[in-house]
Amino acid sequence: MKTPLTELLGCRYPIIQTAMGWVADATLVAATGQAGGFGFLAGAVMTPEEIEQGIRDIKARTDAPFGVNFHMYVPHADDIVDLCIAQGVRAVSYSRSPAAHSVAKLKSAGIVCIPTVGAFKHAIKAVELGADALVIQGGEGGGHTGSVATHILLAQVREAVSVPLAAAGGFRDGRGLVAALAMGAQGIAMGTRFLLTQESPVPEATKAVYLQTPPEKIVVSTRLDGLPQRMIANSYLARLIAASQLGLLVRALRNGLAFTRMTGSSLWDMLKSAWQMRRSGDLSLGQTLMAANAPMMIQEAMVRGRPEDGILPSGQVAGLIDDLPTVDALISGIMTEADTTLDRLGQHHERRTSGE
Repeated sequence: MKTPLTELLGCRYPIIQTAMGWVADATLVAATGQAGGFGFLAGAVMTPEEIEQGIRDIKARTDAPFGVNFHMYVPHADDIVDLCIAQGVRAVSYSRSPAAHSVAKLKSAGIVCIPTVGAFKHAIKAVELGADALVIQGGEGGGHTGSVATHILLAQVREAVSVPLAAAGGFRDGRGLVAALAMGAQGIAMGTRFLLTQESPVPEATKAVYLQTPPEKIVVSTRLDGLPQRMIANSYLARLIAASQLGLLVRALRNGLAFTRMTGSSLWDMLKSAWQMRRSGDLSLGQTLMAANAPMMIQEAMVRGRPEDGILPSGQVAGLIDDLPTVDALISGIMTEADTTLDRLGQHHERRTSGE
């Protein structure tokens, strides 16, 4: 299936695997590329050295194109940009506080810039800064999310920009892909659906919780870092909701220090990054100081296999997923269903035009 998105990214099918922290590792990205989709390595929770090793591991597994995700406000952002250029990755994704000079440098090297946005104003700003395409994530999506439903936000952005769009938030199958195409997107991006595959590194105990959770138990909370995030309602989230503001601040500082040590940064680096995020105008000082909360809390469930001791980011679509296919079976199944759906719609059109 060719669309402007597949032509831009060089993949066979218009299906993007998003860069979920602790989940989108080299194995998952390579499997996605081999199956015809386009995967992003989750560099936002990695050191530059780990990103480089991840890129090498992906290349050792597949010749398919892939991308890297990272935050442009982190201390080593310039090094990661240079690394992506040197390694010749096909695309880079990012979200908050994109650096104009970094976007320009990537584009001049022929690397596709495709940020994820969850609000109309952020989509406009991203294109003004040079984005080649956008992932439009509606409120149904997991992790940091906006308040506008996917089909509304997609229509709003489609009327305002001309770059290719991938719709995210609520997608899991071929019917969803066809619906996204009908709404003006050129493909779909999925996180939770790829998390629940055999190649996903998430421990089985954590996957089991996702498979057993109904849609109404996948809620939005601001208790992690002051920004809306969609996650599964578990006992850990309940404890966060009951915690005092002082307790949350202490937890944020502790997690911030742990995150800086993990990524090879310093306390001064963390404060500089917080200040840069604050200057972007989208975050308050408190939110910037709490920014490291989410990745550290997520680590407990996604890496250590303790789903009740950490946060479980999830799109609402998890409530409709009940299987753990291989990535190849997932993508081939989506495309088969998309073809069947398009054929059925074509038959409806033929009946209509023939007057039946």
